[in-house]
Amino acid sequence: MGMEHVVEFSGSPPSWPTIQERLKSAGITAAIRMIDGLPAFPDEVPEEGWRELRISTPSGMMTLRLQPGRLAVVVWGNADENLQKEWDAVVQACSEKTA
Repeated sequence: MGMEHVVEFSGSPPSWPTIQERLKSAGITAAIRMIDGLPAFPDEVPEEGWRELRISTPSGMMTLRLQPGRLAVVVWGNADENLQKEWDAVVQACSEKTA
């Protein structure tokens, strides 16, 4: 069972490089592991139109699911305290307005 935070957008969501840079500024290293169900290189940048990213952080894995007007950030229900803090940071990085 997963836990999910949803970020809603009136415009375009931030790109993966933007999210990754925001996380880096917060002291969290995140890397892509899968794009739309296929293995990916950690430094790979997903093409426009991606639907799902599996990312890793120092404490574990989470999934970003892009849908029209919203982005869901999902972790497993047994996520420990550290992973939940990183989950919150990913949600915050996805929520910030793009400049």
